[in-house]
Amino acid sequence: MEKQRYPFADVELARRLEQTEARANVEFVEARAKAFPEVGATWIEVAGTYAMFDGVGSPVTQTFGLGMSRPITKAGMNQIEEFFKSRGAEVLHEVCPLADKSAFDLLNQRGYKPIEFSNVLYRPISTDLRLHVPINQDVKIRVIEKHEDELWARTAFEGWREFAEVADLVRELGLVTARSAALSFLAELRGDPIATGALTISGNVALLAGASTIPAARRQGAQLALLEERLRYAATQGCTVAMMVTLPGSGSQRNAERHGFRIAYTRTKWQLIS
Repeated sequence: MEKQRYPFADVELARRLEQTEARANVEFVEARAKAFPEVGATWIEVAGTYAMFDGVGSPVTQTFGLGMSRPITKAGMNQIEEFFKSRGAEVLHEVCPLADKSAFDLLNQRGYKPIEFSNVLYRPISTDLRLHVPINQDVKIRVIEKHEDELWARTAFEGWREFAEVADLVRELGLVTARSAALSFLAELRGDPIATGALTISGNVALLAGASTIPAARRQGAQLALLEERLRYAATQGCTVAMMVTLPGSGSQRNAERHGFRIAYTRTKWQLIS
């Protein structure tokens, strides 16, 4: 098999990656609006920046792509800030370091501070991709049927049940994810659901998310099987690059790098203080 080449992590690649995650969150917000209309979930696009409201306190309530496709103006930033403030939400921007200089100028001028970092990782993919690690042949991977959204959400929740502070949030996020345009993959061990993973495709980029494994089934290769199957599936749909987002220095980053992912860049989340 021919060794695959990694595209250079320049602004062109960054735009593709950021656009993919922005579209994934737009689809999530639209699914939330249908599933839980009382939340008032909605989104807007301002100068190529996607601002999402998924309820106060939701991790999806923020912007993606600030200053990526074109410079951001004071008027544009005013519109974005009012979008969040009018809904009682904090103003948060997930910003790529390759964004236009205007984004950083305005963030500093308007009283923002950095509060969080995340690594965006990527790798080339093809239809003959193999992870070159043993895959548990008893673990079967499939895309869920339309009527299985509750099953997928319940399985994802079980993987987070031990973390009481986020378990309920994961349950609701999982249900919305399963009802969004993202593809929801289920891992089964001898017919029993044990793990979940999600896949969003935008153009030729595939975004991996939604990883969860129930405690009793860990260390049996479910996430490896899910990773390989989603990567190959994405390649059959015309994707040439896969991406995922992790906390810097986390176990998730370590595992991703073990399977061919590289860090493209580190994003900073900015919060409006004043």
